[in-house]
Amino acid sequence: MKVFEEKVSGALKVADRPGLRAALEYMRPGDMLTVQEADRLGRNLLEGLIVLNDLFEQGVAVKILAGIAAGEHVERSLILDLALALAEDRRRDIARKTRNGLESAARRGRKGGRPRVVDEDKRRAILARRAEGQSLREISRGVGVSLAVVHGEVKAAEQTMTELP
Repeated sequence: MKVFEEKVSGALKVADRPGLRAALEYMRPGDMLTVQEADRLGRNLLEGLIVLNDLFEQGVAVKILAGIAAGEHVERSLILDLALALAEDRRRDIARKTRNGLESAARRGRKGGRPRVVDEDKRRAILARRAEGQSLREISRGVGVSLAVVHGEVKAAEQTMTELP
């Protein structure tokens, strides 16, 4: 038995999922591919069906551990097709709810993402040190923020200066 592990999203194309690609390339007639749920076979119904058809044509069985299609399969069935269709619908529903939640938060003036590291005092200190000619590394050490943060603040300030009339 060979185990292929993947920690990337099932929403990616098969071509962008190295674990699944390696498993599919490894399979030979008489082998059995085991997956947690049917949705791990493809990002949508069509891709999942293509993967299943290719496996079954090669003589590879598929074992699904959880969900409505749990069990061993050697050919396409209505239950497999239904499991893939439901997975696609679930993925689309999650994306819609996420989008609606972000839009709702934006209307309330809230924005997602990580909290800002630089408050106005640190921003002024960064820009003042830069105006004195200090390097980005020196500023980073002196203010106590990462080099990337300093670079971002300096770049944002330079952009603002070029946009002013």
